[in-house]
Amino acid sequence: MPIRRPKIALVGAGQIGGTMALLAAQKQLGDIVLIDVVEGTPQGKSLDILHGGPIIPTSSSLTGSNDFTALKDSDVVIVTAGLPRKPGMSRDDLLEVNFGIIKNVGEHIRKSAPNAFVIVVTNPLDAMVYAMQRVTGFPAKRVAGMAGVLDSSRFASLVAAEIGVSAEDVRALVMGGHGDTMVPLIRYCTAGGIPVTQLLSREKIDVIAKRTANAGGEVVALLKTGSAFYSPALSAIHMAEAYLKDKKNVITCAAMLSGEYGVKGLYSGVPVVLGGGGVEKVLEVELDETEKKLFDVSIQAVKSLCEWVDKKMGS
Repeated sequence: MPIRRPKIALVGAGQIGGTMALLAAQKQLGDIVLIDVVEGTPQGKSLDILHGGPIIPTSSSLTGSNDFTALKDSDVVIVTAGLPRKPGMSRDDLLEVNFGIIKNVGEHIRKSAPNAFVIVVTNPLDAMVYAMQRVTGFPAKRVAGMAGVLDSSRFASLVAAEIGVSAEDVRALVMGGHGDTMVPLIRYCTAGGIPVTQLLSREKIDVIAKRTANAGGEVVALLKTGSAFYSPALSAIHMAEAYLKDKKNVITCAAMLSGEYGVKGLYSGVPVVLGGGGVEKVLEVELDETEKKLFDVSIQAVKSLCEWVDKKMGS
């Protein structure tokens, strides 16, 4: 019998979706289908990347569709469908419209790709991944949100630029909700294994931490007609690769908590082991008193959004 390639479905063929398709093809993670309600957009973007296949080079097939039946038998589904942020909007402002989209997409995933690992990118992230898990009914380990991996990368990149070192040598950990209440854990940030607190003043680190929390809004304000897409795409594909290759990577993402950090039944950005079993383990790191207080504030913000979702779903 021929070996079946993994199938990756990207729901939403906007800037993030198109970039993810290119990245997945470059990494040859499997065959890729772009799905979008806008006629011609997923077909055009997939064909455009396909034309570059010999140059990449890649053996991945790429197709586009306006029909959710294209989700059939997907191994990974990454959802970016939804209204993007505009200048002056918070992630929470997107709650009402994007919930309706996530509910519709989740119902199609449940029907056509019942064994998929689902990665949600749509904002407000923590509430949307919570809604996705409720709608699909999938085990929580198979539904995760692209949050902490991006937030941690943003923090690390800004630290690297300030110190003047390679970004690949900086490791950072940002926990909590994917929003203004996210919690950069400064004492866990290192450059080449050296604590960043030995390389930068506390004042500079605090400025970087604040800029990290507002990083998405900063990009939105600069672009004026859209939101960040390169770094979110890179982050989501990083998660998909860890799953498809069973890499057991330690990745910070929005995962369902079951008592860890004193939280139960909510999604939050926390470090996890991500492999072929999905979110295989939530790793609990020690938080000092200040960090715990900030994390609790972030959780309360997530909780209020999820309570809204519960009301919309009738429970």
